[in-house]
Amino acid sequence: MNEELNDFLRQLREEYREKTFFIEQNLGAEVHWFFTQAVQALKSQLYLPACTSFLIGIEASLRVTMHQIHSRSRVKSLHPRRILSNRLLKDALSSGLPIETLSFPEETDFLDKLEKKSVNVEIVRVRHNLCHGNILEYINDDLGEENAFFTPECCRGLALSLYQISESWAAQLGAFRRTLS
Repeated sequence: MNEELNDFLRQLREEYREKTFFIEQNLGAEVHWFFTQAVQALKSQLYLPACTSFLIGIEASLRVTMHQIHSRSRVKSLHPRRILSNRLLKDALSSGLPIETLSFPEETDFLDKLEKKSVNVEIVRVRHNLCHGNILEYINDDLGEENAFFTPECCRGLALSLYQISESWAAQLGAFRRTLS
């Protein structure tokens, strides 16, 4: 009985942590809800909404934080052309933001890619493709070209990677934002 109770309490703590993690990172409501909703979508196996919400959360957190670095007033609008890009990431790096946490695990050349105009870092490339409806790289052709197919489950691995990146990013960005206060 004691073991069962401990398991139940452990599960409750984990659920609470999942629900509150992004809220507790000092990102602001205009940002943390993208991440919170992404986690909810992921838990519901809604992989496309999870991916896009994680990406939008990353982009929003960058844009809002960069604005707040230059102006301490409440953000009322963001520059329409300052979207997630290598240029924005380079500017964020110059401002001291921990952007290296946005690299994918296998992306060892993240900082080198930032210097190139012709090659986007992976987070930017994925954002541009997915948020513009280009899912072609996620089509499953394991059964042969004539049986190629796409279902949202084809993006499950991407959603899990974006979750890990987002957690690390939010924690480090939150610590950075606390130094601004």
